Amino acid sequence: MNNFLAKSNPIETINEHTDNLIRNFNILKEIYPSLHVNWDILYRACLYHDLGKMNMKFQDKIEKRKKHTNEIPHGILSLLFIDFETLENEGYSEDEIKLLFHSIAYHHDRELNYTESQLEEEIESIKKEFKYFKYDKLDYKFVNHYIEEEFFVKNERIYEKADNDLFFKYILVKGLLNRIDYAASGGIDVEKENNFLLQNLEENLLEKFRLKNPDAKWNELQKYMIEHRDSNLIIVAQTGMGKTEAGLLWIGNNKGFFTLPLKTAINAMYKRITEKIVGEDYENKVGLLHSDIKREYLSRKDDIDFDEYYNKTRQLSLPLTICTLDQIFDFVYRYRGFEPKLATLAYSKVVIDEVQMYSPDLLAYLVVGLSYIDKIGGKFAILTATLPQIFVELLEKENVKFLKPKPFTNNRIRHSIKVINEKMNSDFIKEVYKNNKVLVICNTVKEAQRIYLELSEDEKIKKDIKLFHSGFIKKDRKIKEKEILEFGDKEKTYEGIWITTQVVEASLDIDFDILVTELSDLNGLFQRLGRCYRDRDWVNEGYNCYIFNGGESKCTGVGTVIDENIFNLSKKALGEVKGVITEDEKISLIDSIYNMENLKDSNYYIELIEAIEYVKLIESYEKSAADIKRIFRNIESKTVIPKPVYIENKDEIEQCILILQKEYNKDMDSKERKKLKEEKLNARIRLDDFTLSIPLYRVDEQLLKQKNINEYEYIEVFECDYNDRLGIIYKSKGDYKKEVRSCEDRMS
Repeated sequence: MNNFLAKSNPIETINEHTDNLIRNFNILKEIYPSLHVNWDILYRACLYHDLGKMNMKFQDKIEKRKKHTNEIPHGILSLLFIDFETLENEGYSEDEIKLLFHSIAYHHDRELNYTESQLEEEIESIKKEFKYFKYDKLDYKFVNHYIEEEFFVKNERIYEKADNDLFFKYILVKGLLNRIDYAASGGIDVEKENNFLLQNLEENLLEKFRLKNPDAKWNELQKYMIEHRDSNLIIVAQTGMGKTEAGLLWIGNNKGFFTLPLKTAINAMYKRITEKIVGEDYENKVGLLHSDIKREYLSRKDDIDFDEYYNKTRQLSLPLTICTLDQIFDFVYRYRGFEPKLATLAYSKVVIDEVQMYSPDLLAYLVVGLSYIDKIGGKFAILTATLPQIFVELLEKENVKFLKPKPFTNNRIRHSIKVINEKMNSDFIKEVYKNNKVLVICNTVKEAQRIYLELSEDEKIKKDIKLFHSGFIKKDRKIKEKEILEFGDKEKTYEGIWITTQVVEASLDIDFDILVTELSDLNGLFQRLGRCYRDRDWVNEGYNCYIFNGGESKCTGVGTVIDENIFNLSKKALGEVKGVITEDEKISLIDSIYNMENLKDSNYYIELIEAIEYVKLIESYEKSAADIKRIFRNIESKTVIPKPVYIENKDEIEQCILILQKEYNKDMDSKERKKLKEEKLNARIRLDDFTLSIPLYRVDEQLLKQKNINEYEYIEVFECDYNDRLGIIYKSKGDYKKEVRSCEDRMS
């Protein structure tokens, strides 16, 4: 017997599922009526997309009667229900009908390896089932005896190079069909309307400013963003100008994505927006999207439905999403199933903050991604304190349209610089530490550890020193992030020295009295300056920023994590700088270095151009989403548990593994399943807390021990030294390890 089921958990018929799609189609059309999609074709795609599920092989599978090895994907069989001749008679073009066929055929990523004889057999079978199928939204009873090759040929696709216009129309129809389908399956609305952001910005932000200053109003940057909401923008604005507020004002009451390079900064912005701007009902308004989203959502004590909130966020259904670049810009690879993201961006506004923080490969994806967003109808605004001119030139080369007003700066002097022609040394840091807040930024973890150990030998200041870098396990890193944010709060008066790396370079709202830093490159340097005198005027004699340029040698990290050509150009440019430096002078220095002429022979430029060309050369639909996740995140690291951490926490780790090994029982009710799901999620997060990422070049397979969780998952324990003061210490560095141990003996 055919019950015409579409879903089994919970049970849902084809009719019920299609009704849910139509409901979500109407939600989308009501909220975004001006979206440039062929609404009629999209409606028909929703109507026909799952009719192929009435075939008995699918019904046998979903009813758990029998599994068939030669089942034809239901998306292909759904094409049989499209009466293309009637559509042609009604005036639909060949391209429009082709859009409909392809959107339905490929709405799931399935291998199409059926034979013609198998298809013919299935057509005869489905005709028999269709006699008993009734659905009030189908105008007529029609099932074809073949698939018209004018509109669909097995494994052929609509390609950008063959027909650019049709390609983007296809992305919209197929991508929105997927979005609507996923929402219907997940029991959520495909979109939530943004009818709150502007009002919240006025009432919860501006009005609070006016309590302190009755004349408070949006500044020149923020006014410009309001006045140019319909344009793509590239904005350079100094630190402290209210770029976050400006970005939100530009998004207005539209669907928006706000991207930042660092998860720490994203979490801080999400917290600020949900608590200070949006307030109540935030789970229907603002989402957080990065690789640790589950951890952040679970850490909130509010009484919300975690599963539903997570689902709405992953499905891009919320009006405003704060995210990392990789979560939305991976569509540039046009992998199988990329269409929902790009289709969503067609009616969204994307803010990209701190663009100078991105590596050449990520900058390349941004260039290509923004060109796609521009072509499909979305909008973007780049908001940054410093901007490599080369990035602007590459966007122009891609024919991306945007406005770029003069930089937004003021006459405030915040920094006075002294360049020191030496390698960084701890004695100098002790000299400038006078019961104040001192921030030390090194280019590498190893250098940060060295400075920390040297300073810690001084008993007078030992207790005042903290270390923060990427070589801590997540549990310790989270504690240190919280500590540095508290210590660096501009309203608090603490005393101490924080030794760090580029993990504090951008978007962290911290303010120190003195900065001591290695030179990396001008972009990074000026970001580092933003952590000192963040919103204060420098009116003293002397300096508050000290830059060690390596002297006759190079600073640490140059040639590995820092482009040597750009380092040398930066070092030369800083040769004439001494004393106070204005924001305009910083921007002028950046422009003098980061242009095509200067960088055309640098590794930075070569990597950037090669990455752009590589992305463009990839054939659409060639790669899977899993392939792209690995490529896009540029996975040159391995996640491990340091052996000392494993030994110290062995009981808890074993307990987490046992929970993850538990299986779902078919006799479990929904509450029991949900409870086990939450237990597994918490166990995974607890396990993840003991991990850190190490670069692949540091990995010696002989130092790794694998511990299986299940058939598909395992953890790797890495032979190294580790403690919560220094972080990871690699075994392979024999001499350095001895130095660390001898210093630690003196510290204990």
